[in-house]
Amino acid sequence: MRWKLLRRRFSVSAPRVIVRRHLPWPLRWAMAALVLGFSAAIALWAFEFGKNIAGLDRDAKEELARLRLEVVSLREERDRAQSIAHSADSLLKAERVAQEKLAQQVRQLEASNMALQADLGFFERLLPAGPSEGLAVRGLQIEPQVPGALRYQLLLMQNRKSAPEFSGRAEFTLAGTLDGRPWTLTLSDAAQALKLRQYLRVEGRLQYPAAAVVKTVQVKVTDDSGAIRATHMARL
Repeated sequence: MRWKLLRRRFSVSAPRVIVRRHLPWPLRWAMAALVLGFSAAIALWAFEFGKNIAGLDRDAKEELARLRLEVVSLREERDRAQSIAHSADSLLKAERVAQEKLAQQVRQLEASNMALQADLGFFERLLPAGPSEGLAVRGLQIEPQVPGALRYQLLLMQNRKSAPEFSGRAEFTLAGTLDGRPWTLTLSDAAQALKLRQYLRVEGRLQYPAAAVVKTVQVKVTDDSGAIRATHMARL
């Protein structure tokens, strides 16, 4: 039996044997990677070489340089536009401030004009109907404010151009009713010292009991000696 096996193994009819060299798979992958890398390097070199031959690389460089110049120009234009915008914003702010100041001045002038018109109307109402000599009360205006208080405006004038300076006092007397009965009140403490040469405007408040009903207000102007120089009465 052994003899038959040995004869078959070494005879012509013996089975064919293939001898292969065994390589580990990491080495196989490394060799494959080297081959692929080498092939890619050759392909890249061929592409670059062909591009240089065709002149594409030179055009790309020129285009890149042109684009860089355009970027620099656009940045400069942007900076100039931002500077102009900042300047315009500053000018607008300054113009707004100037307009606000002008509007405030206009409001002040309007208020002053209204005050002057009120003074002019007051003086026009107090102008005398005809010439008179000496000190005169040209008008007395009374305005109720709150119960127990009156506001008055008084204009005194000396018609003579070379009249000496007048010095005296103005006393007020209120008349009306209190609790249904006749009532009068002379406000000595509200008397005002007066000094004028041509004219004098006097303003003030008159205090009285809140329950009283004031119907007339009389002003009496006296000089320093106590002599009565002028009187005037206003009705409410």
